[in-house]
Amino acid sequence: MGWSSYKKNWAPALLVFLLLTGFSRPVWHPFHVSASEIEYNGKTKRLEISTRIFTDDFESVLTRAYKTRADFSDKALKPQMNELVTRYITTHLSIRSNGQIRRLKFFGWEIDHEAVYVYTTADAASFNPRNITVENTILYELFEDQMNIVHFIVNGTRKSSKLTYPERKLQFVF
Repeated sequence: MGWSSYKKNWAPALLVFLLLTGFSRPVWHPFHVSASEIEYNGKTKRLEISTRIFTDDFESVLTRAYKTRADFSDKALKPQMNELVTRYITTHLSIRSNGQIRRLKFFGWEIDHEAVYVYTTADAASFNPRNITVENTILYELFEDQMNIVHFIVNGTRKSSKLTYPERKLQFVF
């Protein structure tokens, strides 16, 4: 195969790849998913949570929910984005143990390629790993095919489950 044949077959594949990935920032993706990892830290008696959400979807839901511009890449909007992210995450993700809701505290967020990682913590002094309920409705107001994956880790043991719209709650027992 000569160079011209190789170039002819390679160029369309590259074009499709660039269009699907939106060059450096995706403009479309074929699935709607978030992933939350919740780990109980027995030493500090708190829950440490990270939630990964596609940036474009997260900006869309924040714009729609709070009727304001949301843009994670605009450094001037960082204080506003902190407020919007805090309001959204604390109303769409909750953890209950022993019948008590663990109040989430915003820790920060960062962009990693096409996703935003949101970091929160929760005090868990009376945490009971035999009775955990996680409620997760992230992006449910945008997508009827939304799936939210939850990984829960207690004492090095990891359990995972998923919610598919309109399911809201998961039970974990350790």
